[in-house]
Amino acid sequence: MAKVLVTGGAGYIGSHVVKALGERGYQVLTYDSLITGHPWAVLYGDLVVGDLLDAAKLEEVIREFRPDAVMHFAAHIVVPESVAQPLKYYINNVQGTLNLLDCMKKGWVDKLIFSSSAAVYGIPEQIPVPEEAPLNPINPYGYSKAMVERVLQDVSAVGGISYVSLRYFNVAGADRDGRIGEGKEDAPHLITLAIRTAAGKRPYLSVYGTDYPTPDGTCIRDYIHVEDLAAAHVLALEYLLDGGRSEVFNCGYGRGYTVLEVIAAAKKVTGVDFPVRYEGRRPGDPPVLVADAKKIRARLGWKPLYDDLEGIIYSAWQWERKREKVLAGR
Repeated sequence: MAKVLVTGGAGYIGSHVVKALGERGYQVLTYDSLITGHPWAVLYGDLVVGDLLDAAKLEEVIREFRPDAVMHFAAHIVVPESVAQPLKYYINNVQGTLNLLDCMKKGWVDKLIFSSSAAVYGIPEQIPVPEEAPLNPINPYGYSKAMVERVLQDVSAVGGISYVSLRYFNVAGADRDGRIGEGKEDAPHLITLAIRTAAGKRPYLSVYGTDYPTPDGTCIRDYIHVEDLAAAHVLALEYLLDGGRSEVFNCGYGRGYTVLEVIAAAKKVTGVDFPVRYEGRRPGDPPVLVADAKKIRARLGWKPLYDDLEGIIYSAWQWERKREKVLAGR
């Protein structure tokens, strides 16, 4: 089987992709700084602790492992933090990726799957959002992802690499076997925050903005189960290994839920009527983001298995209930 280098493979999404690759027999090597990742989350292959900004170490790892492809997840992802600390995001997300591409070139690796984001669309005019929609980010996180996509397009145009850029919408849930899930204590995702509030680990759940142009005034997002997203990565890898040309795909279900709908579902799943606090809007939040994902279904044959909001929340809730025991045992 092919060899795959996974940057950021000890993080939330990366670790689920490493699991999916390992289960399918791929040889996997994770390269992660462990700033937000966890060694216990890497279920298959070896882990090398290193930073994307350490080009010498990254080049050495690529030359020694000789991967057939790279999956790149190592990015900062918190939108409000990107607004407050833009330089942090441009250095890691853009410069780090440039280092990776340079090291791939030196190591004769020409296939990359890039972890992008719906944040590249900004406030889209068309909902659901197709891949052809203009890229108009409204925060530094989104700009950092759009910048990398521009670099990939230019490098691919001259034959430097073949790539697949997967634009995620809102990723949630956890490994249904209960082995891995969101490990960060300060995870920013709504569903994670909701279930941790239900578990009594937070005093309340904040709702940022109730005056958006949506049915109940709160933001609408398209939530995708992390295992369906991992499956999309495996399909993208197979596509490139079979000689596929560079492509961009949205990863979402094509339906959206308001923040209040997610909260209601979380209360139903957990059985806890946890407290909610209403606050002002956060900078950098678009009102609605819902994916047009017909392209990935048609081109890669992606068939989501877990398109159910309560099911997504249930998997996250089951993980949260055992998370501390899992962490303590590892």
